[in-house]
Parts: sequence; C-alpha cells; structure tokens
Amino acid sequence: MQIVAPFGYKEIAPLYKTQKVLLPKAGEIPAFCRGLNGVPISYAEFGVASRDYPIVFASTDEAKTFAPVIVVGMVTGENLFINGAVWDPTVYVPAYLRRYPFCMSRVTIDSVVQEERLTCVEKEYLSDKGELLFDAKGESLPKWKPIERLLAEYEADLERSREMCSILADYALLEPFVMQATLNAGGSMNLSGMFRIDEKKLEFLTATQLKNLVKKGVMGRIYVHLLSLDNFGRMLDRKAARSQN
Repeated sequence: MQIVAPFGYKEIAPLYKTQKVLLPKAGEIPAFCRGLNGVPISYAEFGVASRDYPIVFASTDEAKTFAPVIVVGMVTGENLFINGAVWDPTVYVPAYLRRYPFCMSRVTIDSVVQEERLTCVEKEYLSDKGELLFDAKGESLPKWKPIERLLAEYEADLERSREMCSILADYALLEPFVMQATLNAGGSMNLSGMFRIDEKKLEFLTATQLKNLVKKGVMGRIYVHLLSLDNFGRMLDRKAARSQN
C-alpha cells in the first residue's frame, strides 16, 4: 500500500481510532508554510481569500494542469503573513493549513489507485501525549467532529477546483505572467511562474462555453481572481512595512 503525502507534509499514515494525536494550538501553523510564497486554495475559498491575497494559478507539469494558489510572498521562500509562529490573525487562513496535521489521501494498492480516500495524519503528530479523537466504541469525540467536517468539505471542494482548472485550460484562458515591481528601499523584483486569466480571450468564447462557465460558477471566480490581483500592491506595502521594523 502506497500513500502519497500532500505538498509540505513529511510522512503521513492512516489515522486509526485508537491513536492519540498532538493537536495544534489555536492559531498554530505548520512549519513548512513559513518558507512558502504560495499556498493552495480551493473553489469555495476564492471569495474570502481575494480580500487579502492575490489569487493566481500555478502548474507543476509545464502548463498541462493548473491549481489555484494565493501569493503570500514576493520572493521565493518569503511569507509576509506569518507573525512569529502564527498566521496573521487579521487575514483569512487557508483551509490547506487549517486542516494540518490531517489530510485525505488516495491509496495505491498493487499499482491501482483506489477511489476511496483515506483519512491520514502526519506521523510525527502521533504520540501517547496526544489526545484521543474517538471513544472506546469508535464514536467521534467533540474535538474530532469539526476536523472531520473540514476534511470532507475541503476534499469535495478540491474536486470542484480541479474541474474548474480543467475547463480554464481546455478553453485556453490562462496565460503566464510576471509580477515586476520597484521597491521603495531600492532595487527591483520579478515574481514569475504564475498564470492568470487572459481577459481578452473571454470575448472569443462561444455561447456554449460562456454558458458553461456561468452554469458551473467559474465565471464569477474568474472575475474574483482578476480583481484579487490588485492585492499585489497591498503586499508590496506589507513588505515595505516589514522591512522598516
């Protein structure tokens, strides 16, 4: 049996009802996100995430497939939304981070990927010093129920994200772009590896394509994404303010 860990996780294992887990403290974030300048988001997060971050699309397979991410740093390895060991409490915290150290993962058995997903946990969080999440009868305890709901809703939402990105790629609406800026403290910066909607291409879509974008709720997210790009300016202000401290 093979289980693939999500990006940022070290080693995950199936969660059994008899195991104890070290639960993160309120506001605590996984250590891996401190060196990320982009964090994945899902379909339902577009609206709330757009208030604080630029939303772009990223690809890890030479623009064959895409995924939506929020930009949290202006250079590689920079995260402007971490204060000490916690995420800035004044902004939205992505579900990708809030679900940690848990996740849902597909399992490969005898080279066959199973349809059903398995609830997993980061191995280093399994400890006798942790907390039980199920009672002796295997019933969910109060602390597990909201985590279970978050995992299920997030996983279902990821499927909608994948469908959305597949449509955008099929309609050839995504284009690569580079964020260029001159810093007040001197020097310049280029942030690349991102994709955005080419707004000019929208007018060349067929009536059927436009109807499909509207029907599936993708059109609304296209405009949320485009509006969110204005947050690059706010991020430069945040970077300048941090450099003065």
